[in-house]
Amino acid sequence: MLRHRTMTQGNPTPLHAAHVDAGAKMVPFAGWHMPLQYSGILAEHRAVRQSAGIFDVSHMGEIDFTGPGALRAVQTLLTNDVGKLVDGRAMYTVTCRDDGGIVDDCIVYRLGAEHFRIVVNAANHDKDHAHFVKHAGQLCTITDRSEAFALLAVQGPKARGIVDGLAGGALSEVPGFGLGNATIAGVTVMAARTGYTGEDGFELFVPADAARTVWDAIVGTGHVSPIGLGARDTLRLEARLCLYGNDIDETTNAYEAGLGWVVKLDKTPQPDGSAAPAFVGQTALAAAKASGVTRRLVGLTIEGRGIARPGAEIIDGDTVVGKVTSGGPAPTLGGAVAMAYVPKSLAGPGKPLTLRQRGKTLTAVQVKGPFYRRPAAD
Repeated sequence: MLRHRTMTQGNPTPLHAAHVDAGAKMVPFAGWHMPLQYSGILAEHRAVRQSAGIFDVSHMGEIDFTGPGALRAVQTLLTNDVGKLVDGRAMYTVTCRDDGGIVDDCIVYRLGAEHFRIVVNAANHDKDHAHFVKHAGQLCTITDRSEAFALLAVQGPKARGIVDGLAGGALSEVPGFGLGNATIAGVTVMAARTGYTGEDGFELFVPADAARTVWDAIVGTGHVSPIGLGARDTLRLEARLCLYGNDIDETTNAYEAGLGWVVKLDKTPQPDGSAAPAFVGQTALAAAKASGVTRRLVGLTIEGRGIARPGAEIIDGDTVVGKVTSGGPAPTLGGAVAMAYVPKSLAGPGKPLTLRQRGKTLTAVQVKGPFYRRPAAD
């Protein structure tokens, strides 16, 4: 089993040999041995923004919920209203502790009326599985399917066309946050129009033993570049997407993290007409919404040539009032960006903030929304 076939540097994914063959720089990450970069972080970042890139995200976990109580189980665990999903659709959400702290952010897929799949972050896999079983294990069958799948993300302005071409046009009608089944290089895959880069594309659920076949077919088009963890981070930061463990964790709640839109305190009734179950953390989040937050996660553009790294202090006079949670270069924008929690009184688009890092000060300006938005489709 892949999760237990350990290496000194971490578990290998089903695509480990492909990365080594391609000359990737490999590093330990969340218990896995993963590619940091191939041709270089900047070149890989630009490849995704300008054309298409492929990521091995097989370290993510897939946990299935099946049986008559599956909907009730996921509604109990997740803040978003899964009752609004129809077959073949997905949504972003979080799962919380009783006190509203975020256990993980994840995507839930409705594969059928009695079949849901939650994809969780690699570092949280074991914690999430235990949390799910504790709070909903009595409601349905919960099965960890992580060993069965490799997960490949193909992202960029040309990604959809390339993958759909390999699939013979079977994915041309898949909407955003939709699912479709297709055959690529003789392998049956499930394609989800989701991603973590700010670009369009697909995430492909592939049988683990066929991962190399599909990877080679996509890279073999000559139009898709392998992309490592380094560019994955700069891409998601430009899109202002939260990273668990940096921007959100069990000490933060969805409202202060700017994720209040995934919290539905009044959910769709169950199919039998009964009320949706209360979800874990609902009471605490309702109280937090009513009382208001004391701090907010804000986006920052850094003035000048400086780069703010995680841990840089936000100062108000001589007082430290917050810290940068994510920060780095934004190659597409030609500057640097960051995210940080700051007191609500200091938060607001256009307001300047002073940062202190290694004894030096930087000036930043708060901005609303993503730092980068992909151009509208033709």
